[in-house]
Amino acid sequence: MSELFAKKTKQRAPLAERMRPRTLDQFAGQEHLVGTGKPLRKMIEQGEIRSLVLWGPPGVGKTTLGMIIAKSFGADFLNFSATRSSIKELQQAMERSKQKFKSYHTRDLIFVDEIHRFNKAQQAAFLPYVEEGSVILISATTENPSFEIISPLLSRSQVFVLKALSEADIKSLLQRALIDKEQGLGVRGLKLSPEAEAFIAQYSDGDARRALNLLELAADISDKKEISLEIVQQAAQRKLPQYDKSGEEHYNLISALHKSVRNSDPDAALYWLARMLAGGEDPLYLARRIIRMATEDIGVADPMALVVAMAGKEAYDFQGSPEGELALAEVIVYLSTAPKSNSIYTAFKRAQQDVEQTRNEPVPLHIRNAVTQLMKDFDYGKGYQYAHDYDEGVTEMSCLPESLKDRVYYEPKGTGLEVEISKRLEGWKELKRHMAGNTKDTKSE
Repeated sequence: MSELFAKKTKQRAPLAERMRPRTLDQFAGQEHLVGTGKPLRKMIEQGEIRSLVLWGPPGVGKTTLGMIIAKSFGADFLNFSATRSSIKELQQAMERSKQKFKSYHTRDLIFVDEIHRFNKAQQAAFLPYVEEGSVILISATTENPSFEIISPLLSRSQVFVLKALSEADIKSLLQRALIDKEQGLGVRGLKLSPEAEAFIAQYSDGDARRALNLLELAADISDKKEISLEIVQQAAQRKLPQYDKSGEEHYNLISALHKSVRNSDPDAALYWLARMLAGGEDPLYLARRIIRMATEDIGVADPMALVVAMAGKEAYDFQGSPEGELALAEVIVYLSTAPKSNSIYTAFKRAQQDVEQTRNEPVPLHIRNAVTQLMKDFDYGKGYQYAHDYDEGVTEMSCLPESLKDRVYYEPKGTGLEVEISKRLEGWKELKRHMAGNTKDTKSE
């Protein structure tokens, strides 16, 4: 009875689990780590394994590598997930492993999936065991370890970066699953049409688990030996983009969007906008970032950029999704094709730097507003020159504190409206020099 139960349980295991590689030679992808002569393979072959951090997207083999490493060392593989296990459970397991290490001089391999889900205090619980070497700790994470794993633990571990599988890797996995009669679908004599295979390879985004799950579902609903593209699409229903709104991918994608706009590439900008919206990003967050792009990267080279960006935000606010998303797309194209200038951004940065690094000078008396007689008695407003009383609407009067009177923050670039602004400023500077010269001549007389 127990054998029958075990057999049924094995049959019920998902295809992705059944097809999990048992050796490095069966492992797909990650040639930069496990190929002949590559660092992780050499560590395993030479028996020099230490605590590791495996960083990479879902479904690329992090858990599988942990299992292969444990097998190669003859170590017990203790598998935990930060989403399902408490730190107390892990501490108890590590304490048992420590006693085992003291008694038999063998080390267990503790595998912790999604370690970034543990907070800093919880992660610190691993340190004593890693330091004394009583366990081999392999941590897996989809998030950047620099931000998500505490420095003491990170410094005691070697970080390996795993990459999303290529479409060729995915196709190889699919074919292996179709012909494997013990663990795969080989006994059913199924085939994938080339179009269906290509669809799964593209759909899976380099995630082996996603690819094999889709293959298994398509095989279950297909009534023919050849699984067609139509069946696979039916099984897939809708592609759910790989996107974590609070994780590193969020920042990667918004960076890609911003830099595409800055680089005047409307096609790339539209693609990244679509990716973020499809992933469930808050459109109003995108609208706020788009407004920032208008001020940081375009500025007064095209002042309408800010107006258009604000209008796009209002349009989305009014219409909502999906209609309002088209307004954001329109803004993205406008900003991408607008003349670019970061002169406002750099000018304001320079002004902020002077505010931080120089003393807070008093406002010059001549541009203070004398609203009382006492203020007038103290020379508030004395010597003020009213610009509208001058033909060019400009005077020689300095409006900066004395220590900063010659400081220049805003330097227009030669794009868009700033070409005209640059000419205007140069004209005013020349006029001010002329006025200052006349003032000196008058004083000398």
